[in-house]
Amino acid sequence: MKSDRIGIFRKVWCRAFQGAFRLALPVLPYRNPVVFGSVDALPDILREKGKRSVLVVTDPGVLKHKLADMLLERLDGASVKYGIFSDIRPNPTVENIENARKAYISQNADAIIAIGGGSAIDAAKALGARIAHPRKSLARMGGILRVFRPLPMFVAIPTTAGTGSETTLAAIVTDPERQRKYALMSFPLIPHYAVLDPRMTLTLPPHLTATTGMDALTHAIEAFIGRSTTRETRTLAIDAVRLIFANIEKAFEDGTDLGARSNMLLASHKAGLAFSKSYVGYVHAIAHSLGGRYDTPHGLANAVILPEMLAEYGECIHGKLSVLAKAAGICGAGDAPAVAAAKFVGAIRKLNVKMGIPAKIDAISESDIPQLAARAEKEANPLYPVPRLMTAGQLEKIYRIISK
Repeated sequence: MKSDRIGIFRKVWCRAFQGAFRLALPVLPYRNPVVFGSVDALPDILREKGKRSVLVVTDPGVLKHKLADMLLERLDGASVKYGIFSDIRPNPTVENIENARKAYISQNADAIIAIGGGSAIDAAKALGARIAHPRKSLARMGGILRVFRPLPMFVAIPTTAGTGSETTLAAIVTDPERQRKYALMSFPLIPHYAVLDPRMTLTLPPHLTATTGMDALTHAIEAFIGRSTTRETRTLAIDAVRLIFANIEKAFEDGTDLGARSNMLLASHKAGLAFSKSYVGYVHAIAHSLGGRYDTPHGLANAVILPEMLAEYGECIHGKLSVLAKAAGICGAGDAPAVAAAKFVGAIRKLNVKMGIPAKIDAISESDIPQLAARAEKEANPLYPVPRLMTAGQLEKIYRIISK
């Protein structure tokens, strides 16, 4: 029978590991990408940096919805040589990355532009890692600080307001043969430039607006409630939560609302900056296990898991959720922490319902749950500074809550 209590030595090891990273934060080589508000600036940047040929990494959905047209028109107008690689799955695979590498070499490219959601940007990061380390497999670069060489010039253009991938040092890659995901987490993976142009998101379908927006909310909340926060990351997370609650429904209901789209991009960016330093938690670990096993879209998984995980953490996060609830205007100034926290979790559930996000993930099989939970526990402990440490046995409860 599995114990539902984490051992004292395991607990000490996890907290010591997390504490060491927290102490190291001020000296680690984090950098923020240079941000531009329009794709119009890109041709000049490429010329200034002496780039001759670009590989545009995207996915079929971006091309279908014509989200890349504005970028390609600017490149054509400036006579910039480019190729397009769009064979990227929602959860990018090792094969996708290797094919992208072949396209980069064939194009004689010396720069990468990623346009899309987290999948395209993560794929471009992994591609950059393979270009920087041509003799090193993705599997060998999986984990912490295993990419050392600088990537080619790398521009990230998010077309969803959710992943924050344009700010982070992480890329998630799926290995279908092993039915699992692994993360590359190294400082050179942070893009050199980020373009936050709300026009690039105007034709994003409502359901993707919803799930990617909830992805950004998850980033902000997990960064805020964890145990490795700083004044900077707390401020960024609070700002992101405030912006998301004020704008996500507007963007969902009217995709042409440029103000709401712009605010959601800003919220996603702030949440990305927050979690890149303060990390995430069990919501992400569980979501990654579902993506690896069932190819569940990451934003959808996070949206479904988030309220259940927050409820499961319980009293240890009531005070922090109270701060977020007040910032988002969900509770009154006099509400007790437990009351404010309950209102906040309830507001997340209401957002999901209003935007048609289901409460369950049909694909989950009961027989898979022990293995899924073990993978989530292995990913999260000791890396993620979660507010309360849990065992695989405890995490199984969340899978059962969200399965049919």
